[in-house]
Amino acid sequence: MNVFDKPKRIVIAGGNGFIGKALAQRLLPFGYEIIVLTRNPRERFGGIREIEWDGEHIGEWLKFLESAEAVVNLTGKNVNCPHTPENLRELTSSRVNSIRAVAYAFEHIKTPPRVWVQASAVGFYGNTGDKLCDETSPNGSDNLGEVCRQWENAFNSVEAPKMRKVILRIGFVLGRSGGALPVLEKLTKRFLGGTAGDGEQFISWIHLADLTQMFLETIERDNYWGIFNAVGPNPVTNAEFMGELRSALHRPWSPPVPAWAVKLGSRLMKSEPSLALTSSHVTPKRFLEAGFLFQYARLRDALKDIYSLG
Repeated sequence: MNVFDKPKRIVIAGGNGFIGKALAQRLLPFGYEIIVLTRNPRERFGGIREIEWDGEHIGEWLKFLESAEAVVNLTGKNVNCPHTPENLRELTSSRVNSIRAVAYAFEHIKTPPRVWVQASAVGFYGNTGDKLCDETSPNGSDNLGEVCRQWENAFNSVEAPKMRKVILRIGFVLGRSGGALPVLEKLTKRFLGGTAGDGEQFISWIHLADLTQMFLETIERDNYWGIFNAVGPNPVTNAEFMGELRSALHRPWSPPVPAWAVKLGSRLMKSEPSLALTSSHVTPKRFLEAGFLFQYARLRDALKDIYSLG
């Protein structure tokens, strides 16, 4: 980049979470100016600037969208909560309202971002059982399927003919600094990392490094548009996943956890049992067709990297 050129700007809405922080760090070496929209901004740190937003209304943050290279929207209430009617409403509204806020901001600037990358989730497909779902598979009929349907409908309703729009349906993200893996790690170290339910439900996982690379490529490559499943190419069953995790953490055995115990434990942990018992069998068909190269295609290699095993 020429010293007289302004750095290209990327705005990450909801960028102060597990995925957002990793994405910002992934983008920095490429010379981007990183703007993180967050409810509790801190002063500039490490080349990243944080700006206040509430996820619903326009404010000072909208000026950073002007002529930006990309906006990435990761905003949404954490799904790791009891899926009561009230929480489901909040899960939906936090996602839909953030999309509407970003879209409304476009009406107040001259040049919108070149690309909008919107997070969604593989929960879109519902309980897949053994069926392998790609990006053309239908919407599921369970609670998370409905949340994702409204989430994506809000995004698809935004009219932006000059903007490239991408949806990433994200799976189970593996990393030590956030997401569900640290919880499973803690349980496994206490010899509570057994198979959940019958263990036949699939987990469509992805290493955090591969996920951030997916975001980078969807931002930089013009041939990425539409819907992509952001998962690894080799989903595994819950029994296989927990077996690999126990091996990585040197816990050769843990007692299986029947479905009723998963439900009871989830209630005590103020979590949602369906997150552990629902099958998510998803393939990244469009990423594979585009030639995306996975750094961690096998679960054992991903866990080896995360836990720095020789």
